[in-house]
Amino acid sequence: MDQLQAMRVFTRVAEFGSFARAASTLDLSRAMASSYVAQLEKHLGTRLLHRTTRKVSVSPQGAIYLEHCRRILAEIDSADDLLRLARDRPQGKLRVDVPVAFGKYLLLPAIPQFTQRYPEISLEVRFNDRYVDMQAEGVDVAVRVGTLRSSELIAKRVSSSRLVTCASPRYLASAGVPRTPDELREHRLIGHLRGEATRPAEWQFSQGNGIRSVRLPMALSFNTVEALSISALEGQGIVQQLDLLVGSYIAEGRLVELLREHSCEGPPLSVVYPRATQHLAKVRVFAEFAADLMRNYEARMRRGEKYSH
Repeated sequence: MDQLQAMRVFTRVAEFGSFARAASTLDLSRAMASSYVAQLEKHLGTRLLHRTTRKVSVSPQGAIYLEHCRRILAEIDSADDLLRLARDRPQGKLRVDVPVAFGKYLLLPAIPQFTQRYPEISLEVRFNDRYVDMQAEGVDVAVRVGTLRSSELIAKRVSSSRLVTCASPRYLASAGVPRTPDELREHRLIGHLRGEATRPAEWQFSQGNGIRSVRLPMALSFNTVEALSISALEGQGIVQQLDLLVGSYIAEGRLVELLREHSCEGPPLSVVYPRATQHLAKVRVFAEFAADLMRNYEARMRRGEKYSH
């Protein structure tokens, strides 16, 4: 048995939930893929997958083995890359995952500069506001808001943030200006549905030496931060956003910051990548490039400069 190939087949089947799809990505027949997994199960003396006519799912023992397979295969792939490519020569396909707003407003305008600097990198960029399992989805480097969830990843904090409550001048002219967080209950509020959440996120305000989290009634809710900003600009209500997302609108006078004395620190922004890929030149140069974009943008916002969206 080719155990390494069997591990690759098992990992793909587990990720896709399908022998046929896994076999297709590995250029194998479905029967061959099934044979590899069967041999692996026989070798280990345990069932890794539950099979029915409708679906394939991972057994409890299989879930444990899958974690080890992913780590081992990632290390092997990283070692192969290091041998095939010169470590100081960025090249090859680079899969990147970034928040929608960062991708649209910062990364897209800067991509020509990056591709000119590193013409041998083939960039594949995904915009996501949801949490992405980088190892399962084959992502090389990502920009993340908040704390790190996995010990298998390395996060380099590159920017701080502040939570800003704001609304358009048009909305405030018609609805009035709230003077305290409690007065927000009398206004139209626009909430953020994070990830798979079914309720909008709580808003946060500084209170003494601590943070007060408040669950407020929302008139509108969206699952992307960009939609919140657009809705606020259209006069639909009040939002609470990271300053890096609305700072330019406030500088331009299109949004007005509210309750500044109650503003508190927001989550950190980090560049994240798997430990197995940290030495790859293509990962290193993009991580540095993305970090510079965020630091430069943060510096402009802190100075109150206008930044063209």
